[in-house]
Amino acid sequence: MRRRTFLAAGAGLALAAAAPAHAGTRSLLHVHPGDSVQAAVDAVTGPGWTIVVHPGTYREVVHVPAATAELTLRGATRDPRAAVIVYDHANGTKKPDGTTYGTAGSATFTSAAPGLTVRDLTLANDWLRADHPDITGTQAVAACTYGDRTHFDNVRLLAHQDTLLVETTALDSFDRQYFRRCHIEGDVDFVFGRATAVFEECHFRTLQRDVTFTPKGMVFAPSTARANPRGILAVRSRITSGAEDGAYKLARPWVPSYETTAWPSLVVRDCWIGPGIDPVAPYTDMREQYPWQTMRFREYGNSGPGAAITVPENRPQLTPGEAESHTRRAYLGDWRPRP
Repeated sequence: MRRRTFLAAGAGLALAAAAPAHAGTRSLLHVHPGDSVQAAVDAVTGPGWTIVVHPGTYREVVHVPAATAELTLRGATRDPRAAVIVYDHANGTKKPDGTTYGTAGSATFTSAAPGLTVRDLTLANDWLRADHPDITGTQAVAACTYGDRTHFDNVRLLAHQDTLLVETTALDSFDRQYFRRCHIEGDVDFVFGRATAVFEECHFRTLQRDVTFTPKGMVFAPSTARANPRGILAVRSRITSGAEDGAYKLARPWVPSYETTAWPSLVVRDCWIGPGIDPVAPYTDMREQYPWQTMRFREYGNSGPGAAITVPENRPQLTPGEAESHTRRAYLGDWRPRP
């Protein structure tokens, strides 16, 4: 079975003598190669703990429960390539009981905890379609995040379809998430969900995909609740591609079958958009009954070849006045994530 090359990033690093699993002070736990990140999470007994993951590859599924509030999970170095948490479940992968994991259940990393901070790590799902031609549910999530005040800083999120699910704890919750200086890559709908999610100074990378049709995929697929005035915001970020020019769409709206009242919202502003995004028709539909033109898709102040406005009706723009309501501060409200 093939494995993506990013898994080697931390594997060859020399380590000092390993401390005992979860060694540290009462509120600080260390995880070394051979230890389990999930076991460290399970050892947390209250809010405000920090788990430090030392360089290496950790092949496991990690779930942070809602009760583990205000947790910080960080790499031991500032290089997010050094510590990698990875697994290979897909939507259609069968569990031992014969059922399948589903999209959210395929995630390598899942958190329902409020106040979660993740720094300086790689979270990945290395499941590959080519290895499993019998599986049609090819969504394979790297991270699924619920919970208000979720903060990712300098994190690499790597997969193919449905890389990052920014979700909420309930249909009527407007949970806030903030991603700063993150690298997020994939092919189909690889940033999706209904959270109020801000991406600042992030790098979105579309992958080459071995198909003959276009579009090969989409970067964003928001599913914002109709009552939520704010969905996904990408600001001061860049979008590059490993595929040919124009092979990808910027977004399509996701209206889930379990929430047909959803009104997807996406604002991309002050970003550099590379030639991998189709500049003539950057948006497309997921289902005909929910055309993208009826959704809250807007742009403002973007640059780069993929941001060229050649057909104005295909690229709705914010006015300067409207843009004042689509900022990090407006989306996050009274929450000020620490840098």
